[in-house]
Amino acid sequence: MFRDEKSSSSQVSLHCSDPPPGGDSSSTTTDSVSPVPNSYDSLEGGSYPGEHRTPKTSSTTLTKHLAQSVLTRSTLWLTFLSSQPQPQMHSAGSHTNMSQLSAALGGLSGVPELEVEALRPVNLLQERNLLPLRPLEAPEPHLSADLKKANCSPNTFRCTLTNIPQSQALLNKARLPLGLLLHPFRDLSQLPVITSNTIVRCRSCRAYINPFVSFLDQRRWKCNLCYRVNDVPDEFMYNPVTRSYGEPHKRPEVQNSTVEFIASSDYMLRPPQPAVYLFVLDVSHNAVEAGYLQVCCQTLLENLDRMPGDTRTRVGFVTFDSTIHFYNLHESLSQPQMLVVSDIDDVFIPTHDSLLVNLKESKELVRGLLTALPGMFFQTRETHSALGPALQAAYKLMSPTGGRVSLFQTQLPTLGHGLLQSREDPNQRSTTKGVQHLGPATDFYKKLALDCSGQQIGVDLFLLSSQYSDLASLACVSKYSAGSIFYYPSFHHVRNPAQLDKFRKDLERYLTRKIGFEAVMRIRCTKGLSIHTFHGNFFVRSTDLLSLANVNPDSGFAVQMSIEESLADTSLACFQAALLYTSSKGKRRIRVHTLCLPVVSQLSDVYAGADVQAITCLLANMAIDRSISSSLSDARDALVNAVVDSLSAYKSTVSNLQQSGLIAPASLCLFPLYVLALLKQKALRTGTSTRLDERVFAMCEFKTQPLQQVMRMVHPNLYRVDAMSDQGALHLSDCVVPQPHLLHLTAEKLTREGAFLMDCGSVFYLWIGKCCNQMFIREVLGCPNHASIPPNMTHIPELENPQSERLRAFLAWLQDSRTFSSTLHVVKDDASGKTSFFQYLVEDRSESAFSYYEFLLHVQQQISK
Repeated sequence: MFRDEKSSSSQVSLHCSDPPPGGDSSSTTTDSVSPVPNSYDSLEGGSYPGEHRTPKTSSTTLTKHLAQSVLTRSTLWLTFLSSQPQPQMHSAGSHTNMSQLSAALGGLSGVPELEVEALRPVNLLQERNLLPLRPLEAPEPHLSADLKKANCSPNTFRCTLTNIPQSQALLNKARLPLGLLLHPFRDLSQLPVITSNTIVRCRSCRAYINPFVSFLDQRRWKCNLCYRVNDVPDEFMYNPVTRSYGEPHKRPEVQNSTVEFIASSDYMLRPPQPAVYLFVLDVSHNAVEAGYLQVCCQTLLENLDRMPGDTRTRVGFVTFDSTIHFYNLHESLSQPQMLVVSDIDDVFIPTHDSLLVNLKESKELVRGLLTALPGMFFQTRETHSALGPALQAAYKLMSPTGGRVSLFQTQLPTLGHGLLQSREDPNQRSTTKGVQHLGPATDFYKKLALDCSGQQIGVDLFLLSSQYSDLASLACVSKYSAGSIFYYPSFHHVRNPAQLDKFRKDLERYLTRKIGFEAVMRIRCTKGLSIHTFHGNFFVRSTDLLSLANVNPDSGFAVQMSIEESLADTSLACFQAALLYTSSKGKRRIRVHTLCLPVVSQLSDVYAGADVQAITCLLANMAIDRSISSSLSDARDALVNAVVDSLSAYKSTVSNLQQSGLIAPASLCLFPLYVLALLKQKALRTGTSTRLDERVFAMCEFKTQPLQQVMRMVHPNLYRVDAMSDQGALHLSDCVVPQPHLLHLTAEKLTREGAFLMDCGSVFYLWIGKCCNQMFIREVLGCPNHASIPPNMTHIPELENPQSERLRAFLAWLQDSRTFSSTLHVVKDDASGKTSFFQYLVEDRSESAFSYYEFLLHVQQQISK
C-alpha cells in the first residue's frame, strides 16, 4: 500500500524521546505466507547451501528418545549445513596458555585480549559452574571506540555473529547460523526525531544515511551498503543541533544509529488513516461462565481515554454467539442499539455509518455499552460460536479504513465458515509418529488474514479457554495480519485468580501501548550478504519487504542470512532496518536502525564473536518451522546436531592444543546448556503432559517475542532470595534493589533451608524449602510457618520490614524489564508443589528431559564418530 522508495524534500528540527503511547507512533517464515509461493527458492529465486552426509544414530547410553533417533545431518541441521566435508577429528590433551592458544588458532587478526578469552577452551565435562553471576550481556563487536558509541543497541538489533565471516565457505566451516534478531518498534527513552524536507538516501540501494557512511568531502558521501558515491544535498549542510553550516558529518542522522524521520506525502499512497479499533467479543455461554467479559469491559472503561489516537479516533463493537450482534453508537442516539444478523452464511453489514464511530463524539454511548454488555448476556444458554462469520463481518466493517481488530474467543468455533472439530487426543499428544496437528486444520483463517493485511487490518487474538480450541488454526488470523496472540489456558474469573490478574494487566498494557498503522519494514544489508528467511508475524510483500498492518512495541522478528559474495574487500558489514508507519496521531514516520559489525577472515575470529543467546533464539525459530513442516522429532534432532556440528568444527581448529574431553570456546560454553533447556520447553518437548494448544502457543511466543523474553523462557533465571542483602544492590531513585547471584538450574543448587525465585519470563515461581527460616516466611509471606502457606498463593503481601521490601523491590525490578505482567506462584516444598517448579530444572529427568551430563556425553560421542 505504501512505498518505501521515495525521499521527501526544508526546516529541520530535532526531538529526543520516543513518541508517547497515545502519540506517534511475528512470525511465520517466508515459506509459509500465502499467496507468496510456499518455499524459499520460489520467493527469493535461489537456494542456500546444503550437504549430504551419512546418517548417525544416537548413543544407547542416553535416553530412549535419543537412542532411537536417527541423526541425519543433511536434513536435520535446519538447512544451515554447507557443502564442506565434515572436519576430521583429532586426538587431544590439555593446553590453556593464552599465547600458545593464539598461535594454535593461527592468530587473531589483531583482536583484543577480551576476544582471546572468548576462545579459551572450556572442558564442559569438567567445568560445571559456567553460568555467570549476572544475566549474560550481548558480546561487544570489535570496533573502534567511535563506531561502538554510534552502533545500534543490541536490545534493538542483534546478530548471531558479531564478527561476520568473509565468505560463505568460512561460515560453513564454523557450523554456526548467521542471522539477525530485531525489535524494531520497542519503547525507547531517547529517540532522535527529525523533521526535514530532505531525507538523505543512497541513490542506488535507497539506504538511509547513517553513522557508518564515509564522507569523501563535504559534498560527497559513500554508501556503506552498496558503496555508491552520492551527493550531499544543500539542506543537509546545515546542522540543526549546532545550528552551523558545513558539518554534514555532525548531523543527527549521522550521529545516531536509531533515528525517526517525519515523512512527507511522498511516503504515502493515501492520507494517513485514523486510529480505528474494533472489539469482537465472544458472548456465548462458555464466555459468560468463564467471566472474562466483565473484566474486559471494565478494563476498557478504565482505559478509553488512554488509548492511542487523536480527535479522529474511531471505535466499534461486535459480539457473537450463534449470531452476530452489531451496535449502533451514533452520537444522536440516547442509548446504543443492537442490530442482530442471524444469516451467518452470507454476512452483511446492517449499516455502515454508525457502527464505527468517533470515540470523542460518542464516548458516553461507548461507556454505556461497556457498562451494559456483561449483563446483557448474563442469562444466555447459547453454546455455539460463529467466530468465522464474526471475523468476516469485522473485515467488511474495517476494510474502508484499516485498523486494529481485537478478538476475544473462549472456545472452539462451531458454526459457519471456519468451524473446527476437536483434533486433540491426550493419548496421541506424543507418539512414535510425532506430535500431530501442529498446523492449521483449514486455510480459512489464513486467507482471511491475508485479506485483512491487504486492507491494512491487523487482528489480535485473545484466547481464554479451559478446553482445546485449536490454536494452531485460530493463530493464523494473527500470524499473517501482523497481529499479536494472547493465550490464557484454564481461564476462570473465580477458579484461576492468577490468570484473571494477568489478563487484566495484559489488556491494560495492550490498550495503552503505542501502535503503528499501515506499516512496512525493509531490511537492507551490505553488498554480498543476502536475506532468505523471516520469522515473525507479517505478510511478505517482496524478498526484503514485510507488510505489517499493525506494528507494536512488544514484537520481535528474526532473519536468516547467507553470504552470496566474498566480503574480502571490506572490513565492515552493515545492516539497516527501516520501518515506515502511520502513528496514532496520523503522522507518517520512518524509524531507521543501523547495525555495524566487523568482517573477519579467520575461523577463530568467527568463534570469538559468537553470540550464544542470539544463536539459540534463531535456532529456536528454525526448529519451530521444522516441527511444523517435518516433525517434532526432526526438529529436536536438528538442535542436537547444531551443538555437535559447532563443537566438532571448533575442536578441529584447535586440534594441536591436544586437549581431551568435550571442548567448547568460552563464547559457546553455554550453547549445549541452552539447547538442552530448549528441548525441555513446551514447544519442543516430548511426552504426553503438554496440551496441544499450549504447545502451539509456546511456538507462537518463540516466533514473536524479543530475544530477552525468549531467553527467559528457554533458560529461566534462578536466584536464592531468603538471605538477600544491600551489598552490590542497585540504587534507583528512592529504591534499593538487591542483586542476588544467578544459580544453575539444577536440583543440587536448591536447599530445603532456603527460598528460591525462578524467573521464567511470563511467570515467577517462589519455591519455599520445607526447612526455610520461619522468620523469612513470617516477614515475607505473612504466614507463621511453612505448613501454613496456602496452596494457591499468587502474591507477596506488602509488609513493612526489610526482608519484604527487598524481595518486593527485586520482583518489581524484574517485572519492569518486560512489558507484560508475569504471574507469581508461591510453591511449597512438598509433593504437590514440585511439578510446576522442577519442570524447569535442567537436571530434571521427567519425560523428554535428560540430565545435562548425559547430554554432554552424547554430544561427545557424536563428535568422536
